Amino acid sequence: MADAVISKPLAQPGAANQVAGIVVKAPPRELEREPMVRNQRSIGWISDAIAGVAEGKTPRWWWFAFIPSVIMMTACFTMILYLVSVGVGVWGPGHPVMWGWAIVNFVWWIGIGHAGTLISAILFLLRQKWRTSINRAAEAMTIFAVMCAGIFPVIHIGRVWFGWWLFPIPNGNDIWPQFRSPLMWDVFAVSTYFTVSVLFWYMGLIPDLAVMRDRAKNKIRKFAYGLFSLGWTGSNRHWSNYEKAYLILAGLSTPLVLSVHSIVSLDFSVAPLPGRNKTIFPPYFVAGAVFSGFGMVLSLLIPLRRVLRLEDIITLRHVELMCKVTLATGSIVGYAYGIEFFIAWYSGNPYERYAFINRATGHYAWAYWTMITCNVIVPQLFWFKKIRTNMLVVFILSILVNIGMWFERFVIVVISLHRDFMPSNWGYFRPTWVDILTFLGTFGLFFTFFLLFLRFVPLIAISEVKGVTPQADPHHPLGGAKKGGH
Repeated sequence: MADAVISKPLAQPGAANQVAGIVVKAPPRELEREPMVRNQRSIGWISDAIAGVAEGKTPRWWWFAFIPSVIMMTACFTMILYLVSVGVGVWGPGHPVMWGWAIVNFVWWIGIGHAGTLISAILFLLRQKWRTSINRAAEAMTIFAVMCAGIFPVIHIGRVWFGWWLFPIPNGNDIWPQFRSPLMWDVFAVSTYFTVSVLFWYMGLIPDLAVMRDRAKNKIRKFAYGLFSLGWTGSNRHWSNYEKAYLILAGLSTPLVLSVHSIVSLDFSVAPLPGRNKTIFPPYFVAGAVFSGFGMVLSLLIPLRRVLRLEDIITLRHVELMCKVTLATGSIVGYAYGIEFFIAWYSGNPYERYAFINRATGHYAWAYWTMITCNVIVPQLFWFKKIRTNMLVVFILSILVNIGMWFERFVIVVISLHRDFMPSNWGYFRPTWVDILTFLGTFGLFFTFFLLFLRFVPLIAISEVKGVTPQADPHHPLGGAKKGGH
């Protein structure tokens, strides 16, 4: 009976809410904020709504998304097998553009994964409660995006069977990695980032896996969830150890947000090449990574909150805040674009000036202006509340953000190379059908794992969402506080 009363919607701003017989005075209208969980949903309702996604019968829409994803993933691995069998000549790179789509796609996928660590680690350390509804999906997105990114450095070396030489493992030829090579920096940065991200994601899953174990009606599911929940009972000792470990992992993950994409940016900035040798690349790349990562989170969660009927947990407030982060990071990226042109002019270097003029007016000007439109102009629409609260518009703009960030990497990689110092070294890069199918196939890999994640693991952190409800606040009347006291 109490749950039925608690589930009543909130009163109008400035009025008083009466819940379970207790009058709770609402704040003034100008201070009114949408709650983290709408409509005063009960603790039991939260568990049912989130766990029910993984417990219920597989919906038809899931199969319509899963089967094409598996087909695309199969195409990706088929293209990789063809590449290994025939050679990297099946790709588009050639003199002078010796780096093509492989590096573009690698940097793009790494950037996609940055929002998960930012939401989970940095916002956790800053005690931002709004992260609780979106951190689990963002963390999963990080892991799957890094998996997609990891494909390209391995296959772009040509002789894949020598890929293990990238690791400092003693071998019969006494060959050791060249630690001055940016490729080596990527190996260590990305592998560390992936390992810590998996540990962080799994650590947050343990309490929810125990919830799924206790709710499971099938012996196989009960055994599987019980195995991975590591005997969690929810005791005070378990929660104490869990919170310490989660805090330590958040502290370890935070430097990785800054270091990983900074190291990726050094792939370009250490080269004495006009258009790339910039000291602003590390902060510029980090801002761009967070920008594209939040764009992907919006692209995934906006349709999911509607399809899975989770609008009361992933609320308009969450979407608005993500739009604001996208606006902030997009503005930083736009500022970096302007600074690049200023540095090219101020340097007095004719080659540097030509590199940037060629971006805006040369053969690839269409790619450059696509990048400017999607990364500089489009995010500025998030200044308007009507835009931020229109889910269809936000979804479209989030896709444009990711398109623009892909073109940013294309501009840096391809346009900087296709006009060398001598006209005899000029060329024009065109991707082949193998390039295109390999890239599209990585989307299949990403969505295959993400859909499996939706099917077997809680999409939202059940325990963390419960922790931001009024019922979990000891200073709130619903949390047990006495009327008029604390």
